[in-house]
Amino acid sequence: MNDEDIMERYKNDGEWGLMVSIDIGGCDPKKITSKEVITQFAIDLAEYINMKRYGDPIVVKFGENEKVAGYSLVQLIETSLISGHFADITNRAFIDVFSCREFPPKKTAEFCMKYFGGNTMEYSIAFRN
Repeated sequence: MNDEDIMERYKNDGEWGLMVSIDIGGCDPKKITSKEVITQFAIDLAEYINMKRYGDPIVVKFGENEKVAGYSLVQLIETSLISGHFADITNRAFIDVFSCREFPPKKTAEFCMKYFGGNTMEYSIAFRN
């Protein structure tokens, strides 16, 4: 389904929420290991998908296991949240956007990939009801 069909289904079928999960590989290590870049990303993404942020982004680096160590992000939005984890050692980003208002999942995924300089991207959507 394309973005227009997804958003139309969301509205017409009375879905409660829409979620997109985005996995990005080959990210620019300077971007995914920067608290400042990740913080600004949350602000820019919320603006890009026309969502009103609720508070500032929370960005914390942690992880004892080298495989998963990196920054995690939570940005509340008035219609739910944006979250993500950025894995330092593999240069991967895992981003979820969940909202009870429609937004374009493919364009959102492409925005995220471009923002972090990724070279591979997969995304999936789920209608929440």
